[in-house]
Amino acid sequence: MKAKIKPRINLDDRTLLQDVIPLSTPFVLFVDPASKCNFQCTFCPTGDRELIKNTGRYQGLLKFDVFKKIIDELADFPEKIKVLRMYKDGEPLLNKNLAKMIAYAKESGHVPYIDTTTNGTLITPERMAPIIEAGLDKINISVDGMNVEQYQKFTKFDFNFSEFIENVKWLYENKGDCEIAIKIPRELITQAQQQEFYDTFGDYCDRIFIENFAPCWPIFDIEKRTGFKITEGIYQQKISPTNTCPYIFYSMSVNAGGEVSSCFLDWERKLLIGDTQKQTISQIWNSDSLNKLRIQHLEGKRMENPICSKCGQLSHCLPDNIDDYAQDLLTKVRSSIAQLKQCG
Repeated sequence: MKAKIKPRINLDDRTLLQDVIPLSTPFVLFVDPASKCNFQCTFCPTGDRELIKNTGRYQGLLKFDVFKKIIDELADFPEKIKVLRMYKDGEPLLNKNLAKMIAYAKESGHVPYIDTTTNGTLITPERMAPIIEAGLDKINISVDGMNVEQYQKFTKFDFNFSEFIENVKWLYENKGDCEIAIKIPRELITQAQQQEFYDTFGDYCDRIFIENFAPCWPIFDIEKRTGFKITEGIYQQKISPTNTCPYIFYSMSVNAGGEVSSCFLDWERKLLIGDTQKQTISQIWNSDSLNKLRIQHLEGKRMENPICSKCGQLSHCLPDNIDDYAQDLLTKVRSSIAQLKQCG
């Protein structure tokens, strides 16, 4: 097998957040090309179309002019972001402008690295060739079963699994410098199929991993919806509670409608902190609404937040842990906020 058995996230050589918070420039910016998906997965909020309809959230594609505005405004930050993450709630490849967006971001000079995550249904040569040429640095491919029957059961999608395998092979042969990571939830396959998964995809990607389900989305009970009991973290690690969310200190997420969430797990749009069509990206990063949330977490009051208190990402998904540095960081963040207000 050519691929390394390795999670899709990079756990080595991570920057110690306690040494750099507060950040004048976010490390990671999530931008969602599409808030809708062609799958109806039982383990994902977007898959429950009636649930999403009841939230009133925009179900559609990110407009190219909104994307251009976001990328242009990255020039306002004192440094470059580290990663532009082109996914959040839906299937990114549903947006036919994805290659155009990636090319624009790369050509801007503000974005050194771009990745995306896909369910794989649209990774055809016709769709992927322009995306690779545009400069995509990494693609995470989610596999949701090892046969058509399993896909139908868990995604309610009529999936051509054999064609998907051939498309993955083509992608690997034509990927250039783009890294390919392939993962599958352990709960969706049998014990015997775990080796089949490695045998099928292990020679056609750079890293491969069998993950676990995680109760990451706030107010969305994965165990109840799937019937699976979660006893380990997503990367097979022990579940470890974390009180202070690290993500709000180094990232934020632009939804497909243009509004901005403090968190990439904000499927219900309960953690909105701004709107790219009314504010600049740097204004939102330094906004009172985001800073208020940061202060709440550093003060040890996360459980008082009706949304953050219901999040399983911190306990099940290996976040950076800054709990021990909360008091010191609270002083630094308050000082930074005061300086910004004096300058503004």
